[in-house]
Amino acid sequence: MRVLITGVGGFVGQHLSQHLLATQPDATLHGTVIDEPSSRVDAAVIQHTLDLRDSQATRALLQAVQPDQIYHIAAMAAVGRSFDAAWETIENNVRAQLTILQSSLELAHRPRILVVSSGEIYGPTPLEDLPATENAALRPSSPYSVSKVTQDMLGLQYFLSHALPIVRVRPFNHLGPGQGEGFVGPDFALQIARIEAGLKPPRMFVGNLTAQRDFLDVRDVVRAYRLVMAHGEPGEVYNIASGTTHSIHNLLDTLLHYSQTTIEICEDPARMRPAVVPVLWGDSSRVRAATGWEPIIPFEQTLLDVLNDCRQRVFTAQ
Repeated sequence: MRVLITGVGGFVGQHLSQHLLATQPDATLHGTVIDEPSSRVDAAVIQHTLDLRDSQATRALLQAVQPDQIYHIAAMAAVGRSFDAAWETIENNVRAQLTILQSSLELAHRPRILVVSSGEIYGPTPLEDLPATENAALRPSSPYSVSKVTQDMLGLQYFLSHALPIVRVRPFNHLGPGQGEGFVGPDFALQIARIEAGLKPPRMFVGNLTAQRDFLDVRDVVRAYRLVMAHGEPGEVYNIASGTTHSIHNLLDTLLHYSQTTIEICEDPARMRPAVVPVLWGDSSRVRAATGWEPIIPFEQTLLDVLNDCRQRVFTAQ
């Protein structure tokens, strides 16, 4: 079996490739990277430098690889940054997926495709309608979530119009080692690690801490992706969610609990997003029924792994 992972050099792509190598040793794994092959990706993965917005190059790669499965992970994923780079985020995420879908139509054997949307598309949902099911109204509250609504609907459209075997997933917030800055977990953890290393004063700058989110470990998320790829129904959509929430304040307190350094917390207006969704979590009963998946890594363990990873990054950079 030939598997293609777009964005294999990214946070989720790296974890997914590791998971597939461990669980599907007979598969040949290919992955796309935007700039150059990543040293953080296992050598067993065949990496291809490709801008997915280039339709001709994308078509050529798919013709060469002839994948049986495509995990379309590549995307600009920072919600906060999308407010300052709205068109860049929308154009990148939508155009990249469109080239994948159009190129797949030209293959003799049409691959099974996993389209990754986001739980962010539910936006500011009334408390009485939570946890959000897959039938909830879509209320995108950022340019990023607009791009994900479009990716989601493109996946449905290509299934309905062209019978492409596409399965969609809507993962909620995920954390884990290797995640870059621009996301709340590593943003906090890197500040703590730099303070511990004496690289900055013991003052930590934060944004809104009251928001509550449905957090998952990325390693649980990629396991869900594999199971949905194997057992999901084409044309269907599945929430990937824990069904519980943690406040950003709780996330920060947990990270601080793992540090012996006394740190002053300072509110930073620059870190406040223009649109705030107070509470959001998802109902994952559909994916659990279809695949038997459930999250198994505790929230506290995830955050300890994130902090230790950030400590290692800071140490290595010195």
